[in-house]
Amino acid sequence: MRIIYFIVGLITLAIGAIGAVLPMLPSFPFLLLSAICFAKSSKRMHDWLVETNMYKKVVVPLKDEKKMTLKNKIKIMALVTVLMSIGFVMMNEVVIGQIVLACVWLFHMYYFIFRIKTKKAENL
Repeated sequence: MRIIYFIVGLITLAIGAIGAVLPMLPSFPFLLLSAICFAKSSKRMHDWLVETNMYKKVVVPLKDEKKMTLKNKIKIMALVTVLMSIGFVMMNEVVIGQIVLACVWLFHMYYFIFRIKTKKAENL
């Protein structure tokens, strides 16, 4: 099981690193998942990851201060909106599924807009 966590950690780390560069791909959820996977598989990789500047600038502010840059908030909300919209359209005959997705989307938007504070962007 440790090898699976390690592989998932490497994949999500790569996606998180790409997300730090691409404007529409959020890096926060992937780096957080990477940290969780490495914590369960490799102490060495986990220790390395939490010491990187990328992790400190993207994950630590949200984890410690409950703050996120406006840019990261918009990226995450946009990605979730697109993905949930696809699911919503694909469930055109499952009304209860559409209602559940709409409720989850509304809660997600509420949480990111009102519960997570916005912090000023810092240069990487």
